[in-house]
Amino acid sequence: MDFLIDNECFYKAISDVNKAVSLKTPFSILSGIKIIAYYDSLVLVGGNSDLVIEKVIPLAVDGVKVLEVIKTGSVVIPAIHLSEIIKKLPAKVHLRVNEKELVIIQSEEIITEIFGFNSDQYPMLPQIDETDYIKISSSELIEIIKQTTFAVSKSESQPALTGVKMLFKDSHLSIAATDSHRLALREIIVESNIKGSFIVPSSSLNELTKLINNNYSEIRIYVNESFMVFKTSTFTLFARLIEGNYPNITGLLPKNSKTTITLDTAQLLRGIDRACLFASEWKNNNVQLAIIDGKKLKISSNSSKIGKIEETQKIKEIKGETDLTISLDGSYLINALKVIKEEEIRLSFGGSMRPVLIEPINNPSYIHLISPVRSY
Repeated sequence: MDFLIDNECFYKAISDVNKAVSLKTPFSILSGIKIIAYYDSLVLVGGNSDLVIEKVIPLAVDGVKVLEVIKTGSVVIPAIHLSEIIKKLPAKVHLRVNEKELVIIQSEEIITEIFGFNSDQYPMLPQIDETDYIKISSSELIEIIKQTTFAVSKSESQPALTGVKMLFKDSHLSIAATDSHRLALREIIVESNIKGSFIVPSSSLNELTKLINNNYSEIRIYVNESFMVFKTSTFTLFARLIEGNYPNITGLLPKNSKTTITLDTAQLLRGIDRACLFASEWKNNNVQLAIIDGKKLKISSNSSKIGKIEETQKIKEIKGETDLTISLDGSYLINALKVIKEEEIRLSFGGSMRPVLIEPINNPSYIHLISPVRSY
């Protein structure tokens, strides 16, 4: 194998696949990055048992030549050393491999030699049937991931809740995340011939958003028995599915409410953020909401060591009962409000000890549910 490549382009690809490489593995070859040189492209692969990333570098990017393949071939190079070496090189990289898997990396007058592994020993990529797939714009996929993944559980005691449930049905994609105290749910229409429900690790989806970075117009999603696969023209991400049963999301949503109020989204977010300054003493970052005089919302929190903070905000519209006081986790509210793009939101209350439903005005495709917390 022998090729010349732009050092910045090479380092970017190495960094991308390196996100999936685990250094804590009993098999040393899995701590490496597999590099395959074809005459028309360079392919890099890094992975672990749960996540695999494949990156393709073409001969030219935006009309600028970045790669010249002199001789095809493949090798596996320790990821940590490869990344650090390429990062510190000043110019174009010339990489070649001899028959004993010795990798020679040269840039200007700098020559580095590193022992590689035989690529035949590297695991094969999961097989996918490309007949059935979902097609979605990258910007929309990034948005729905950011609007849901923050609500997953951080505890491994219930593995299914650390993932995001993706349900494909009748050209609709429903994405849900919950930690049993809150729920984020987003629905969109997609071009799809796949049906079924799958639990995808939130960590894999977050890595996917970093790879996309708004550089791709369209993404195709494939599914097999063990993986959900996200593919563009230059990268493929394989996310191992989580086994287990996910809660019945429909059963969690309230059927009716006693009080609904409409508020300015950005203003409420700023108010909750201020209230959280004194809420950290509480286990659940308690912030109290109360309706005052039937037309204002009081937001407050207190600390026995610091003091208290409160403010009132104008309610744009109110329906139902006006006698309401409820305590919520302020950080949960902030997480939900930050990803809502609409200028106004509707909060629906079933009582002081019932979950609060948050809905953007004129956007029924996204809802958020937060359970109340005790204020004593």
